[in-house]
Amino acid sequence: MGGARAQVNKAHKTRFASKSSRNVHKVSSKDKSRIAKPDRNLTKGARAARLQRNKMMREQKRDALLKEKRASSGSNSPPRVIVLFGLSRSVDLSALEQDLLKLLSADGTGVVYPAVASSEYKLRATVLKAPHGDLLTCMEMAKVADLIAFVTSASSSNEKDCYIDAFGSHCLSIFRALGLPSTAVLIRDLPSELKKKNDSKKVCTSSLSSEFPEDCKFYPADTKDDLHKFLWLFKEQRFSVPHWRNQRPYLMAQKVDVVADNSISGKCTLLLSGYIRARSLSVNQLVHITGAGDFQLSKIELLKDPCSLNVRKGGDLMESDDMNEAQVISCLTPDPMKQEPLLVENVPDPLAGEQTWPTEAEMAEAERNQEERKLKRKTLPKGTSEYQAAWIVEDSDADVSESENEEEDGMVLDEGENALNTQGRMDEFELDDDQASLALVSDEETETHSMMMDGENLTREQMEEEIRKIKEAHAEDEEFPDEVDTPLDVPARKRFAKYRGLKSFRTSSWDPKESLPQEYARIFAFDNFNRTQKHVLSRAREMEQNVDECIPAGSYARLHIREVPNGVANKLNLVMKTMPVTLCGLMQHESKISVLHFSLKKHDSYTDPIKAKEEMIFNLGFRQFVARPIFSSDSFNADKQKMERFLHPGRFSVASVYAPISFPPLPLIALKIKDDATPATVAAIGSLRSIDPDRIILKKIILTGYPQRVSKQKATVRYMFHNPEDVRWFKPVEVWSKCGRRGRIKEPVGTHGAMKCILNGVLQQHDTLCMSLFKRTYPRWPEKWFPMTDA
Repeated sequence: MGGARAQVNKAHKTRFASKSSRNVHKVSSKDKSRIAKPDRNLTKGARAARLQRNKMMREQKRDALLKEKRASSGSNSPPRVIVLFGLSRSVDLSALEQDLLKLLSADGTGVVYPAVASSEYKLRATVLKAPHGDLLTCMEMAKVADLIAFVTSASSSNEKDCYIDAFGSHCLSIFRALGLPSTAVLIRDLPSELKKKNDSKKVCTSSLSSEFPEDCKFYPADTKDDLHKFLWLFKEQRFSVPHWRNQRPYLMAQKVDVVADNSISGKCTLLLSGYIRARSLSVNQLVHITGAGDFQLSKIELLKDPCSLNVRKGGDLMESDDMNEAQVISCLTPDPMKQEPLLVENVPDPLAGEQTWPTEAEMAEAERNQEERKLKRKTLPKGTSEYQAAWIVEDSDADVSESENEEEDGMVLDEGENALNTQGRMDEFELDDDQASLALVSDEETETHSMMMDGENLTREQMEEEIRKIKEAHAEDEEFPDEVDTPLDVPARKRFAKYRGLKSFRTSSWDPKESLPQEYARIFAFDNFNRTQKHVLSRAREMEQNVDECIPAGSYARLHIREVPNGVANKLNLVMKTMPVTLCGLMQHESKISVLHFSLKKHDSYTDPIKAKEEMIFNLGFRQFVARPIFSSDSFNADKQKMERFLHPGRFSVASVYAPISFPPLPLIALKIKDDATPATVAAIGSLRSIDPDRIILKKIILTGYPQRVSKQKATVRYMFHNPEDVRWFKPVEVWSKCGRRGRIKEPVGTHGAMKCILNGVLQQHDTLCMSLFKRTYPRWPEKWFPMTDA
């Protein structure tokens, strides 16, 4: 019925088949033993390898955890730093500090130096009390704290500020930006009745739990038993510190001394005594004192620990006379061949780009090349003399000239831009004398900074007027960004001689080495920053292995810092009375100046406008320096970034500065000083992003004009320029309108700067015609590098 398409099924095995045919697919037991099973063996081997690898990882983690615990809580570890911070002004920190010191000290007096050693708790600790209202001191204490104990009062629930006031909330946001170490909350003034005490603690915990990390514990801290329980838990606690603090060795000075240096006038040797923390410190590496600058070490003295846990019952603690003359165990001096040089700026050679007389080797090479050219045979037409043959160009030269002509012919589209750039640069040099005599010609007017007069010469009314102008400029920049008015009395081709047009901001090329400022001859750059950072970190680890040059972490040492200015040393002695003086070791290259880029966000508490190129104090980890940043956007799909005149709130921008090199990750706290009478306030927070002098930041200005007459796709526009020469000068640059039209300038009309434009659509009468111009901008070189040094 189906014919050839009928289904044909496989024939069924017959039961009359022979035994040999029925068992042909089976394998004998002898052959089974000889046949290997690679898949099963492979799976078994992979499982064994996986189990062994997991076992090794567990052992490594266990060893690392044990090593960390011994380093943080062993007898060789430095004393733990406990910072008491009051969340509100009503909290009494002095009473809590005395209670803690009485529990920790051996004699119960609470008088300790430089730390307290408790044989009962087998613990050494330094207790610091953060002054309420002093933001800078609280920030410096938080940088060195192993534990921040936030103290609140249960009786504050009935007050207006509740458990945490405005200053406490402000400091807490700064601590988060720096990176919180281990935290705990101590609750004081709880009721004595048990039920009310538990209820008050629950209310306080529920109110404050959202402000702190999840692992933060809440402890009552009224009685001696409460503090005793807290200290036992504190002793067994595993501490977590920010990652950036473990990258470099640092020292919190317990004592500051000054030794006069007669060999160098105005300089002295600064002596800082304290415990080396985090990592081993090499005598050959540079050190940075917060706010004072970078220096070299002349000597490191390893001293007997004045606060040891291994004391006899009779008492072996150092008396006050012995502390002034500490026992020196060993002394390390730097090796001149290995010591890191204190190199800050590159010394530019003014003759580096000049034409010099050729050397004898260069002249000999030129003669050889000339002889080789003479030996080459040229194909000459008949009747050509030697004189005529000398003027005939070789094929290679002809090819080069042809390729050059082809390149020139192929750049017709960008010819206008290049002509504008070249002619603009030539006129710029020709008109320098004219520009110096004109107030408006100087490009400083369109810069984002304002050169304010000295504070001594300003009256109160002048200061208020200056602040009002800055605020108006900030509001205008938000409403009409980048728009600039063309001056009436200065030609636009002179006023904007440094600017150029771009066909596309994203795709048009811009040479990063073109027309660099003089400051770029004084900075350093990396060929490959990531590779250099890996090399520097591995070199730092190798340096720590050299026991002959390093003081191990946890040791009590005296650092001799040479060539410190006398004024800086005196300021450090004054600062020591109110806040900790911190010293940190620097890695290779970290004293040199380069262009650093930070991811920066304006702090919510700072309401005043922040203009570009204004002086700010950058706190980068333990380092502190003065900078004058410029702000820019962050575009991932372009190699050029747009400059921003102000740091706008609510979003991140990139701040670029001239500053000493630092290797990320590092947190940033940017401070702003309004005047000498008021202390510095936190203006912005962020982190270090990269080091790249080749990052192109373009300042954009927009010239605007308004349509006078419109006829189909043609329009007559006025008030963008004020003379026909300016119209011809900017003719190659593309124009666009706010309603989305694009076009070009055709010709000037009349003698007052009006121009005829051709667009890709009809221009509306209410529309505005715009022209975008760009120039590369750079940070400003600061007058001084560090806050404590003189300009």
